[in-house]
Amino acid sequence: MKIFLDTSNVDEIKEGVELGLVDGVTTNPTLAAKEAGKGKTFSEVIKEILAITPGPVSVEVVATDYENMMKQALKVSQLGSNAVVKIPMTLDGLKAIKSLKEKRIPVNCTLIFNPLQALLAAKSGAEYVSPFVGRLDDIGEDGMQIIDQIKTMFVNYGIGTKILVASIRNPVHVLRSAVIGADVVTLPFDVLKKLPSHPKTDEGLKRFLDDWKKVSPSGEFPL
Repeated sequence: MKIFLDTSNVDEIKEGVELGLVDGVTTNPTLAAKEAGKGKTFSEVIKEILAITPGPVSVEVVATDYENMMKQALKVSQLGSNAVVKIPMTLDGLKAIKSLKEKRIPVNCTLIFNPLQALLAAKSGAEYVSPFVGRLDDIGEDGMQIIDQIKTMFVNYGIGTKILVASIRNPVHVLRSAVIGADVVTLPFDVLKKLPSHPKTDEGLKRFLDDWKKVSPSGEFPL
């Protein structure tokens, strides 16, 4: 399972890449606007992210009609070879996905909240579908249930579209995604930093170091 960072913060992306854990990045207008307000244009922010990210970078259009979606999508595709166009789940969006597929431009279909939307996006030719699990949890649903259902449908029909789990709020979402067999999780940097942590790991490390100091008070490693 690949790990993407859901951010437009260049410093976070650089740190994640240096850790060797980040395979790609997803951005959205809200995240990009925060960074663009710090003295850089939107285009400058996106180009920098594309340059430092080893894998796909999803860049979302802001148009809602087919014609303007296509115009913006073509501009996004020209920003870099790893640019992926992010298109919302609407009828015009599905039409745009089909057209972009014909042009061999990869699409991440976003704002998916039920399995049938994912099936339609895949049928239209999306490279990725992005179900938002955290936002479903927020309204009392089990967001991860739709990941399981989407996976079942895609296996049933041999669909190659990748399941990109979005709106991740905690490590449990990541674990359940991996168990179900999702292709990608995209998560905030603070959730990424929680993944290696466990209180028993901290406890065990402290015990080892305390025991070592009894043997070597200076803490020097003899090898």
